[in-house]
Amino acid sequence: MTNAGTTVAPADAPAPAVRLPRRRGIELALIVLAVLLSVYGYCDVGLAKNGTVPPGAAGYGAGLGVLALLAHCAVRIRAPYADPLLLPIGVLLNGLGLVLIYRLDLETPGARAAPAQLVWSTVGVALFIVIVLALRDHRVLQRYAYVCVAAALVLLTLPIFFPAVNGARIWIRIAGFSIQPGEFAKVLLAVFFAAYLAANRNALAYAGRRIWRLQLPTGRVLGPIVAIWLISVGVLILERDLGTSLLFFGLFVVLLYVATGRTGWIAVGLLLASLGAVAVGWLEPHVHSRVEDWLHPFASIEAGQGPNQLAQSLFSFAAGGILGTGLGLGHSILIGFAAKSDFILATAGEELGLAGLSAIFLLYGLLVERGYRAGLSLRDPFGRLLAVGLASIVALQVFVIAGGVTGLIPLTGMAMPFLAQGGSSVVTNWAIVALLIRVSDSARSQYDGEAAP
Repeated sequence: MTNAGTTVAPADAPAPAVRLPRRRGIELALIVLAVLLSVYGYCDVGLAKNGTVPPGAAGYGAGLGVLALLAHCAVRIRAPYADPLLLPIGVLLNGLGLVLIYRLDLETPGARAAPAQLVWSTVGVALFIVIVLALRDHRVLQRYAYVCVAAALVLLTLPIFFPAVNGARIWIRIAGFSIQPGEFAKVLLAVFFAAYLAANRNALAYAGRRIWRLQLPTGRVLGPIVAIWLISVGVLILERDLGTSLLFFGLFVVLLYVATGRTGWIAVGLLLASLGAVAVGWLEPHVHSRVEDWLHPFASIEAGQGPNQLAQSLFSFAAGGILGTGLGLGHSILIGFAAKSDFILATAGEELGLAGLSAIFLLYGLLVERGYRAGLSLRDPFGRLLAVGLASIVALQVFVIAGGVTGLIPLTGMAMPFLAQGGSSVVTNWAIVALLIRVSDSARSQYDGEAAP
């Protein structure tokens, strides 16, 4: 077409909407594989210990399969664009944890923990389903930031009024029922940190004085969140729960770095963590004894008192070698009362070997990576910080626990996500996976041309 001698090009047609693959079929196939691997491990333990398949193998497989299928249906209905790896990884880790706990139960007939762990796993999956179905938009949580932090502080304070267990006040025990409130508090604090930092990210990054290479925010902006963090960490130190206090500190530093983009916060965090660890290690007798065990793990053997828990853990890893002794054929029960909780990773290392242990760490690494990827894909700052915070909780827990049982750092007494015995832990970890699925669904659906707004 011409107009006064000028050629006018026709308008470009709008680009067609691109529909992203939902990949729910891939998720279902991976879930089936995870359930089959768990059932295989359960049967392998029975064959190794008794020469026969355990009588409850079919029921165990059916129960785990039904739970996984219900969770998959909830994701398919409410989060069709969610990452297809998150749920299968949770199912596989939870199933492997049940297998390891059942294997250790065979050595302690009077203290069976696997049935209770299966019940707690059911509660965790039920909470997962509720979160996926009811929470249609993760940004709703931002409105309840201060409610979350108030609830977290209450949960952290409650164990002070109950007797200490193994030197730490982290449990609430009533009529044979026990929970660990700090497990739930860490998710609530992650929501609060993410919401506060998202709302004040510009002031945190560009306001205040500059000292050396670190831009310090004003006290008015940084003060409230530092006060909440100090209160929570102080309560945990009072309760002698140093593992969770270290987790909260790491979570605070990571989110502060992500919100501001200032690498100086990492250096400051490492410096303060080192100073705090040294101070608490010297002044707190319970922690000091763990530091001494870490520095001299074989001192009790040299004194003729036999190996302590850390020494037994190191012996278990050494006995496992590259390929392990095989499920049911190890001796990690010699570790003692914490074999099913703090030191369950030693059972995996002995009976699955370095190869199996590496596979477990890769599963955790993949879970964390998918959480980070979902956060980086989001446009809203709160969702980005929430995803990074939740994934960092898993990463920090795995590092602290694995470092403790392998002698890299002193023991802290935390529970390995999904693997270790502990109802509060497994329920909380399923809530984390549910929130990551909700965030990942939002991250992918925002790029889908046919997704509902």
